[in-house]
Amino acid sequence: MVNSSQLKQRYEQQGYFVLRDYFSAAEMASLREVILTFHEAWKKDNADFYEKEEAFNSSLITGSEYLAADERLTLFNFLSCPAVMDIVNSVIPTSPTFMNTQLFFNPVDGQQKDFWHRDCQYDFDLEDQKRIIQETQVTHLRIPIFDELGMELIPGTHQRWDNEEELNVREELNGKEAHDELAGTVKIPLAAGDVLVFSADMIHRGLYGMDRLALDMLVFDPSGDYVDYIDDDCLPDTAMLKEIKDPSIYLNSMRLKAQALADRCL
Repeated sequence: MVNSSQLKQRYEQQGYFVLRDYFSAAEMASLREVILTFHEAWKKDNADFYEKEEAFNSSLITGSEYLAADERLTLFNFLSCPAVMDIVNSVIPTSPTFMNTQLFFNPVDGQQKDFWHRDCQYDFDLEDQKRIIQETQVTHLRIPIFDELGMELIPGTHQRWDNEEELNVREELNGKEAHDELAGTVKIPLAAGDVLVFSADMIHRGLYGMDRLALDMLVFDPSGDYVDYIDDDCLPDTAMLKEIKDPSIYLNSMRLKAQALADRCL
């Protein structure tokens, strides 16, 4: 059982927290089997992208393209199990909503460098990025499948804008590159069984090396404008919902999408 108030306070102040040895060996073994099934199928189907395009992540892990129904059900039940939902409800106490899943791995090119970013920079210009970090942000729950180097991040940047050096590096301005070192960072090595919770819009980077294979679940407060990022195929179908012990986080997604559709039809 987690201390919800402490986790929420830590998340609000620092933008992240990590829980060590949170999942049992049995839980990790079951999750690992499903994730490796997805990853091997995805690599085969995306061979050129994986090997030639500097790929470092995939997405839509809970979708139907690479996993059988029973494998998807295993994953849905894990992502909504009491241990996970205790964390989610600590950070987002009102109607936490499932967005997506991603899988992070090492690039084929061992010389490729990890890079600083805020997730919002891939969809928004600088002015909108400034606005977004003052509003509702997406939360990542990162679950390493194997021991890995983990993450490096700058605490508190979920609540403030970049200083000059951070912006130059993150946006590769004035001769800087996105992999250059920054001040005030924290490196968080992760082991299988740990979970790292962090804001998508803080300044961070994944660290390449070791047997990096990390599953991220993305969740958000429904007051945030993220409904368009929810893929229908990544939600459980009616039959699956009946076999998920706590489907609330997925039902919240379905209700939000239905409401958005109704609003557009007005």
